[in-house]
Amino acid sequence: MPELPEVEALAHHLREFAVGRTVARVDVASLQVLKTASPPWTELHGRTVTGAGRYGKYLDMDCDGLHLVVHLARAGWLRWADTLSATPPKPGKGPLALRVHLGPPGEGPGFDLTEAGTKKGLAVWIVTDVRQIPQIVSLGPDALSLTRDSLADLLAGRTERLKNALTDQRLIAGIGNAYSDEIMHTAKLSPYATAGKLADEALDRLYSSMQSVLTDAVARSVGQSAARLKGEKRSGLRVHGRTGMPCPVCGDTIREVSFADKAFQYCPTCQTNGKPLADRRMSRLLK
Repeated sequence: MPELPEVEALAHHLREFAVGRTVARVDVASLQVLKTASPPWTELHGRTVTGAGRYGKYLDMDCDGLHLVVHLARAGWLRWADTLSATPPKPGKGPLALRVHLGPPGEGPGFDLTEAGTKKGLAVWIVTDVRQIPQIVSLGPDALSLTRDSLADLLAGRTERLKNALTDQRLIAGIGNAYSDEIMHTAKLSPYATAGKLADEALDRLYSSMQSVLTDAVARSVGQSAARLKGEKRSGLRVHGRTGMPCPVCGDTIREVSFADKAFQYCPTCQTNGKPLADRRMSRLLK
């Protein structure tokens, strides 16, 4: 899933290559991605792209005051092209959900919003004010805007596991499954630690790790082409998605805890005093 660093990089790409261009046409290949009906997508036609930004993991392209806001969900992506086909896509065919022509169709650049797989979560809003989107209104403070004290205040009294707290967008915006694993590994904290019971020294490590992991990932990602961002993300991960491989810090085997629709990875030596975490799914398979 694209998280804060990748969405920031996509916003940077749009600021560099889309701002100043005119939306010539928007092709909708999947109506289900549109979460708003008014104004219609045709209202974007003829508008100049004046800015691009990010709200947590939401991408925002400002077109003369009309905002195209995108949440890429788990398997969505923005694919930039210097020239897009002028032929409107056929609805329901393939991963393409929406196409934005930033110049004469067939001659100018633009981008496709695509989504792989059968479980669809890609979402697009067209609004005059991003505060009309409830999901954005409900976001917590951006992860990179936090101070050490504000992080402590957010976590105070929280009873959920640290993994769950870091990925709760209503608490902290921008961190997902992958970077939460990286932050906790760098901070040497267990994913199962109680979020509101971290000692001061552990909070110091958590804050420092959050800032360094995300800042480094943004630095690696910004300036990369949209096509290279996924590979850049994978290459920078130390534990996430590396089940069974050696920890780059201590050499222990990276372990996994699996759930119905996702999994997280951690290093027992670095994070849990050498003890494997309970994995109910694996326990059932081994019975």
